[in-house]
Amino acid sequence: MYQSACNKRCRQERASIPDLDPGGAHGVLGLPDREFAIVEDRRGEHGVGAADHDAIHQVLQPTDASRCDHRHIDRVRDRYGISVQVVSPEADDLQEMVATHGANLFYKSADMRRLCCDVRKSRPLARALAGYDAWITGLRRDQASTRKETATVAPDPAHEGLTKIAPLANWSKDKVWAYIHEHDLPYHSLYDLGYTSIGCAPCTRATVKGEDERAGRWWWEVNEVKECGLHWAAKQA
Repeated sequence: MYQSACNKRCRQERASIPDLDPGGAHGVLGLPDREFAIVEDRRGEHGVGAADHDAIHQVLQPTDASRCDHRHIDRVRDRYGISVQVVSPEADDLQEMVATHGANLFYKSADMRRLCCDVRKSRPLARALAGYDAWITGLRRDQASTRKETATVAPDPAHEGLTKIAPLANWSKDKVWAYIHEHDLPYHSLYDLGYTSIGCAPCTRATVKGEDERAGRWWWEVNEVKECGLHWAAKQA
């Protein structure tokens, strides 16, 4: 049932949007919609580009966690037989930010954290989306208060002229995991270590039973809008 509904949505959007990018980070949440897009592409004639913005491993130290990220990318490549484009921040932007604000600026304030997100994630994503008409994301309405109004299909104000598609918007976390296990989809191994939402390494920790799904993101911030820079808008502040 879940697959049928999302496949129908992907077919509808792919029929009206010639160039569709199933972009995604390293999290589990976008896996079903990425599979739908790839399956539907193989049934049709539309081109798919898998733009995997470098949301985690460009900021990780050489630890087991960074190796998990690269292994996950390899599993996705092997599963679908596609080329995954890994996009990194511009070296000049990164050097200027660190020289001005320090390497750990994200701990200083929410504004500094959002600047870091912009340099390391949002700008690389914008470059990856150049030339596309739309992109697919794994946002769900039940993830956070900032996402409760997520539209399945809507114009993306952060990327002028593009459409943002969230086929899983009305899915629950349980439905996502049920689909992943039923279809044996590859998922990031950090989920097996207690992580329930995966972002950049310094800004992500494992959660404990009873905590919110996104409690491990920017856990030191108090009374701030805890939204990823890829989906944050000034009106949320």
